[in-house]
Amino acid sequence: MSFAGTYELESQENYEEFLEAIDFLKAKTDHKVVTEVTQDGDNFTWTQSIPGWTWTSKFTVGQENELVSMKGQKFKAVVTKEEGKVLLQFPEYHFTAQMVDDKLVMTCVTPGQKGVTFKRVFKRV
Repeated sequence: MSFAGTYELESQENYEEFLEAIDFLKAKTDHKVVTEVTQDGDNFTWTQSIPGWTWTSKFTVGQENELVSMKGQKFKAVVTKEEGKVLLQFPEYHFTAQMVDDKLVMTCVTPGQKGVTFKRVFKRV
């Protein structure tokens, strides 16, 4: 399944709780979020933009990649794909992206018994 496209934030759940869990309170703003994904087979470029701030990660599924977190932190990880989902372990949370009825659904889960599940749904524009 192709993830390629441009998407605008439609809804989100547990955003504030997630930011607190990863100690990134400076991101607490109400803003327009746009995600752009280009895909050529297993090669991806994933960009998220909000007014005044953009971060991009390029990766190849199944290989170790240098990526950038929403905090601007660079790290290395292997991105995997399973049952149409893109999976990635960030330093502070586990990330899953999937297409559901032409919408991009991204879920981030922090570890532990008190883990926070943050979900964003993007509509194609």
